[in-house]
Amino acid sequence: MAAAATSNKLSDSDSNITKSSSGANTIATNEVPYPHIFQPLDLGHTQLKNRIVMGSMHTGLEDRFYNYGKLAAYFAERAKGGVAMMITGGISPNREGWLIPAGGTMNSRVDVINHQRLTRAVHRHDSKIIMQILHSGRYGYHPFVVSASAFKSPISPFKPRQMSISNIESTIEDYARCASLAKQAGYDGVEIMGSEGYLLNQFLSRHVNQRKDEYGGDIHGRMKFPVAIVKAVREAVGEDFIIVFRLSMIDLVKDGNVMDEVITVAKALEEAGVSILNTGIGWHEARVPTIVTSVPRAAFVDYTAEVKKHVSIPVMAANRINMPNTAETILSSGQADLIQMARPFLADPDWVNKAKTGQSDLINTCIACNQACLDHTFENKRSTCLVNPRACYETELTYKPAKKVKNVAVIGGGVAGMSAATVAAKRGHKVTLYEAKDILGGQFNYAKVIPGKEEFFETTRYYLNELNHQGVTIRLNTKVTKEMLDEANYDHVVIATGVVPRSLEGKLEGADNPKVISYADLLSGEQEVGETVAVIGAGGIGFDVSEYLTARHGQTLHELGPETLKDPSYRPEPQSVSEWKQEWGVDDNAIYQTDGGLTKPEKIIPSRRVYLLQRRADRLGKDLNKTTGWVHRAHIKSHGVLQMPGVTYDKVTNEGLWVTTPQGQSQLLRVDTIVVCAGQESVNDLMPAVTDLKGKAVKQKTTQYHIIGGAKLAAELDAKRAIRDGAELAAKI
Repeated sequence: MAAAATSNKLSDSDSNITKSSSGANTIATNEVPYPHIFQPLDLGHTQLKNRIVMGSMHTGLEDRFYNYGKLAAYFAERAKGGVAMMITGGISPNREGWLIPAGGTMNSRVDVINHQRLTRAVHRHDSKIIMQILHSGRYGYHPFVVSASAFKSPISPFKPRQMSISNIESTIEDYARCASLAKQAGYDGVEIMGSEGYLLNQFLSRHVNQRKDEYGGDIHGRMKFPVAIVKAVREAVGEDFIIVFRLSMIDLVKDGNVMDEVITVAKALEEAGVSILNTGIGWHEARVPTIVTSVPRAAFVDYTAEVKKHVSIPVMAANRINMPNTAETILSSGQADLIQMARPFLADPDWVNKAKTGQSDLINTCIACNQACLDHTFENKRSTCLVNPRACYETELTYKPAKKVKNVAVIGGGVAGMSAATVAAKRGHKVTLYEAKDILGGQFNYAKVIPGKEEFFETTRYYLNELNHQGVTIRLNTKVTKEMLDEANYDHVVIATGVVPRSLEGKLEGADNPKVISYADLLSGEQEVGETVAVIGAGGIGFDVSEYLTARHGQTLHELGPETLKDPSYRPEPQSVSEWKQEWGVDDNAIYQTDGGLTKPEKIIPSRRVYLLQRRADRLGKDLNKTTGWVHRAHIKSHGVLQMPGVTYDKVTNEGLWVTTPQGQSQLLRVDTIVVCAGQESVNDLMPAVTDLKGKAVKQKTTQYHIIGGAKLAAELDAKRAIRDGAELAAKI
């Protein structure tokens, strides 16, 4: 029986107990779960113990030698979790290839010593580690950038210098030297980064490569540089060393390669000495999302499968694969030989071991939000994970067994409260989690019903199962009072009561009109809207609501019934891969002959008329996250949402919403419904000392009170901060 199915501490007679998830993803039999995942792979000179590879992620720890102890702990934890092989973040072969000034390199004996800390830590746990050699080309954030041609990228402020023949030849030598040093450092191989729009991809594609010499022209000239690099690396490291090449299977940019050209490159790379072909999808500058949560699972695997038909070396599938059933399906169908996942190992370092023991319902699933990983990377911050704040903080955020068991009450079952409760219980404390409603999840329950955010259901599934697994007592439908807490005499009380939507009553004339509802009313399924809607507030929630109201797939909770949300086994039907490709203009033919695999997006007829308004005169969505904000902006534009910045809200009448435009004109928006997304207010009335709402412990008799998450600071559904707050507090109790 899977561990998640164990009951919690409440007796059967307690009617307000939460029910365990059905664990639909779990396979628990006497046989090995997911047999194709756990089949070894023989590479000739060595063997991988299973088919799961942790892909390259730039954490920010690679770039400074003094962080290599933390980086070693990060890799060691994932090696211990059972993954067969891991690939480091990008390491440059020379100064021109830096991602940032003085970024991570491997070009001297000093570098070897630092990297040995990683390889030794990983090898202690019977896992392999590959160093990715990444030359940023025109994507580098420094003045030394070079490329196939002198075309500035939309990512870096620096225009690249076109590489001369001698520069190309010296760079080939740099790659070979870099790989040789990697072998000295104890790496089991190297991955040569040839996708995502970095240097070698810039040479391979006409999107950048406009050269007239031997390194330009048709695909045979454009691939000469990367093929020469592979040959030089193989000669430098010998035959008993893994060489992975990450090849762009579909560029998704103007003048990108067609599939015939991708296959030509793949064959040449195999002949040059590559051991494994890895999948790259799209360029960083592509205007098609490739890894955000709205991209369907395994959306690009058909392109990998097509390339696999034409080579005899193992081929690795990647992009939006996050759970064992998806990985097993790809492997069992023969579409790939290996599965690469990157961010899922930020979310859960024990992913492989949990799958192997039939406990996939306890996997902390990557929801592809990018908020703490890629967004941090592009802000030059250390990466971590929204659902797992220990990621890249393994030496700093530790969950050590409690020296003395404490009686802990957590008030509020949102993600902050669930995070605190699970960590405190994991450390050995006796924990009771109280929730006033009949469902756990708090504000996260509103986020997860947005079309394209179906993955968010996995987080609440994980917490429900983990709370049961850790023996947390859960009391639903329980409105906690100060008197109850005084009588119970807990050692610690954690206030995680979250936020409520800010009301406009008393601030906007007519705000009490039945036309006016909050985003919580809408996203809980308690209220429905008409055919024409005004959304007040264009922050993250306003965008989410606009997408919810104009989505082309799925059903609203009002149509399904609010009770649906309370079923832990319920999952909304995500957008199909073919429909998603039509919407974004991606060629659905695996043997695509359109440049870069791009087609004309299908024209969208919005399901209703929606106005999205904000007081500020700035562009709507300006403050959305860097890696996902453009996707949301593109989505509401394509779905016909009418954007109105710089307006003043005057009054609500039975006719609709009256506003004043930036030009000073009074305008009536004849709408059926007005959805208010104007921020939140903290719920913190149980905290004894209002002056200590910043989270400092407050002593009340023998009980220490703490406050976390939205109760401490109201902000737009900030799950990243809420989950970290809960984990950090529980780690200290």
